[in-house]
Amino acid sequence: MSTTTAGETVGAFVPPPLPPEPPLDLGGLYQNLDRANQALGRLHGLTTLLPDTGLFLYLYVRKEALLSSQIEGTKSSFSDLLLFENEAVPGVPIDDVEEVSNYVAAMQHGLRRIKGGFPLSLRLVREIHAILLRGGRGADKTPSEFRRSQNWIGGSRPGNAAFVPPPPERMMECLDSFEHFLHDEKHNLPVLVEAGLIHVQFETIHPFLDGNGRLGRLLITLFLCAKGALREPLLYLSLFFKAHRQRYYELLQRVRTEGVWEEWLEFFLEGTETTARQATDAAVQILHLFEADRKKIQLPLLHPLTKIGPAAKDRKLSIPTVTSALETLTKLKIARESTGKRRDRLFAYPRYLHILSEGTEPLRNH
Repeated sequence: MSTTTAGETVGAFVPPPLPPEPPLDLGGLYQNLDRANQALGRLHGLTTLLPDTGLFLYLYVRKEALLSSQIEGTKSSFSDLLLFENEAVPGVPIDDVEEVSNYVAAMQHGLRRIKGGFPLSLRLVREIHAILLRGGRGADKTPSEFRRSQNWIGGSRPGNAAFVPPPPERMMECLDSFEHFLHDEKHNLPVLVEAGLIHVQFETIHPFLDGNGRLGRLLITLFLCAKGALREPLLYLSLFFKAHRQRYYELLQRVRTEGVWEEWLEFFLEGTETTARQATDAAVQILHLFEADRKKIQLPLLHPLTKIGPAAKDRKLSIPTVTSALETLTKLKIARESTGKRRDRLFAYPRYLHILSEGTEPLRNH
């Protein structure tokens, strides 16, 4: 439809409600679905064998936050985020790492609400958005409020934009249909297919002034957890989208202009399978690492970045005991002191960090 914004008349896209019409032809996708579901099952089974699944989840959530924010242009690294959370100075501007930290908090809030029985809904989406954009960059972009003005993607103005989402006066009807699809059990589509459809529809509606990309990627995991397809939030596609970002953006646009839903879903299922396999590989490497290091020591590192005082408190040990253990780990080259300070020292578990930080190098020439 046509809409007038910033003094010019442009064509805005109002997406039809989900599920797509004509109906999806999934005949060519069942093998992709089967492989993706098998990869998810292997990941879940393997991570239950980890000595500390909570720590794996802790770091995996942060890896996703970092990757999703990098797609939007932040320059933080995995170590920057962990240093920031340990009240140490990161190597990038605070706004960058604070943005990633907000993503972690937003994700955790959404998962906590869903586990508590709250439905995945527009209300929850707005709650998550409020946390995502609190403080730093984005605080002036009306956190938790659906937009009341026209936005666009790409270009310096609506007239040369790559894509113009629905105008504000049509947006709420799009969101109402979107929420109805989230809760509709009658369409009988595979859960992974539903997740792929939901991601595209949210990005197409683009209901906020900022944060739509990060929130749309987060919705994938929240939806799978809400549907019981994931017991733990272990699937994050941002690394796949980052590695194939040109194809990712191209397919989002072609779904809108050409209706190539099946082509998008093939890409989405490939991403699901690839991402689940990568997470499984990381879990296997961590199991081997723990086993090798356990033979050398009796006291494992408590966290990939550890301070003596908090570690002593968490483990109910004395500060001299923890200090001695960490110094022993350093001599064995299992740990590394990363601040160079005499007080308030921070010890890293570098090989663990290396396994999970694979693929998190900041994007160049963004």
